[in-house]
Amino acid sequence: MNAPMHLSPEALARIDREVAKYPAGEKQSAVMAALAVAQDEKGWLSTETMDFVAHYLDMPPIAVYEVASFYSMYNLKPAGRCKLTLCTNLPCALQGANAAAEHLKQRLGIGFGETTPDGEFTLKEGECLGACGDAPVMLMNNKTMLSWMTPDEIDALIERVRKSR
Repeated sequence: MNAPMHLSPEALARIDREVAKYPAGEKQSAVMAALAVAQDEKGWLSTETMDFVAHYLDMPPIAVYEVASFYSMYNLKPAGRCKLTLCTNLPCALQGANAAAEHLKQRLGIGFGETTPDGEFTLKEGECLGACGDAPVMLMNNKTMLSWMTPDEIDALIERVRKSR
């Protein structure tokens, strides 16, 4: 059974480059990278998209679902154009993450795990992002680390994102 074409040729080429990093017969080792590529293209990982990745990597769909649901960087439902993940672990909390969280929630009018009505922002609570010396830290769209996120820095970020529409 062949799965229908669900990702662009460019996305498939990116996945193929990731698969090539592993020994022959170990395509499934590229599942995390393949999910990231699929999410970059689609914005989130629907069941159909995860099924396509499973078929493409010759692995059972449940194995792909397990990976996608375990790691918080994967969106299993539509997310805002800008996903902000705030670290709330102890080092960040001691450096103002709780205040940053309250400021973000108030400023955006949403809580953790929610998306603004205009679809611009999704706010997530994250575990350690590995930059405790830069606390409080946020990760934007799983790719950009933001350091020393005071309320003023948060306000400036929100304005930059809104102006970039």
